[in-house]
Amino acid sequence: MIQPVKEKIILGIDPGTTIMGYGLLKITGTKPQVITMGVIDLRKYDNHYLKLRRIFERVIGIIEAYLPDELAIEAPFFGKNVQSMLKLGRAQGVAMAAALSRDIPITEYAPLKIKMAITGNGQASKEQVADMLKRMLHIPDNEMLPFMDATDGLAAAYCHYLQAGRPTLAKEYSGWKDFINKNPDKIRR
Repeated sequence: MIQPVKEKIILGIDPGTTIMGYGLLKITGTKPQVITMGVIDLRKYDNHYLKLRRIFERVIGIIEAYLPDELAIEAPFFGKNVQSMLKLGRAQGVAMAAALSRDIPITEYAPLKIKMAITGNGQASKEQVADMLKRMLHIPDNEMLPFMDATDGLAAAYCHYLQAGRPTLAKEYSGWKDFINKNPDKIRR
């Protein structure tokens, strides 16, 4: 009897408060293929809360359009500007909430881990990551977007694909209850 080929779709997100990148990979057996990549452009919104609402609406729209099985998201890195970190964390949280509302498991990856998985260099530039993805996934020039946030989102998805079947130190959540159980320190009573 022939075994059916397993398929899954991974949504990768590079959180941002100005431009948020995303990419979708379809994995058939062990072969990855780009479905699409793009950006959520938030530059026209002055109000941070309107940006968060737009992120939620667009991520839900992407989920409903492509029905991903898993979400891979870049974790915010620690910067010097606390306000920027807070805003970025909120943007990431809203994207995660959208996935959790549709029972999509989430895996979070550090930027260094994603760059290392794609290029072999944790300090690689956005351009190096984009170029490597273009070559590995055979992305035509005309499909490469001017915003590298899109390829960064795709890089999160590809990193997750590469981690399949390997033990991971990344945090994975199967739903709200799982998130709460694994993060009791984040609950306010």
